[in-house]
Amino acid sequence: MSLRAIPTLVFSFLLYNVIALAMGVGTPGTDTVPASGLWGEIFSVRLLSGGMWTFTWGDLILLVTLILLFIEIVKATFTSTSSLIDHALSMIVFVAILVEFLMSPQAATSVFFLILVASLIDVVAGYTIGIRVARRDLALGSDQ
Repeated sequence: MSLRAIPTLVFSFLLYNVIALAMGVGTPGTDTVPASGLWGEIFSVRLLSGGMWTFTWGDLILLVTLILLFIEIVKATFTSTSSLIDHALSMIVFVAILVEFLMSPQAATSVFFLILVASLIDVVAGYTIGIRVARRDLALGSDQ
C-alpha cells in the first residue's frame, strides 16, 4: 500500500486529540482569566486598524485541516488502486470522527465539529470526483 492511500485528514484528527489530551479542551478567556486549551493563544498581532488578532490552538488545527482537505481533494482526481483504498479509509476516518464526536465530551467543540464536516466533504468529494474522473477516462478510451 502506498502512502498516497493514507487519508491525510487523520492527522487533523490525531492533532486535535493530542492537543485535547495534553492541554485539555479548555475555556475561552475573559478579562480576568486567560484562555486555555484549544482557546490558548499561540501568538497575537496588532493590526493596522488597532484591533488585536489572536491565533489559537483551535485555529491552528482548523488551518491544518483546510490544507489537508485541499490535498485530499487533489488526491481524489487520480484513478488508481490506491485511490480506491484511500476512499475506503477516508470513510473509516469519518466514522471514527463521528463516533468520537457523539461519544466523547472532549470532542463537543466547534473545532472538532468542523473537522467532522471536513471529513464528510472529503468522503463525498472523493467518491464524486472519482466517479466523474472514471467516466471521463471511459469516454476517452471509447474514442480510440
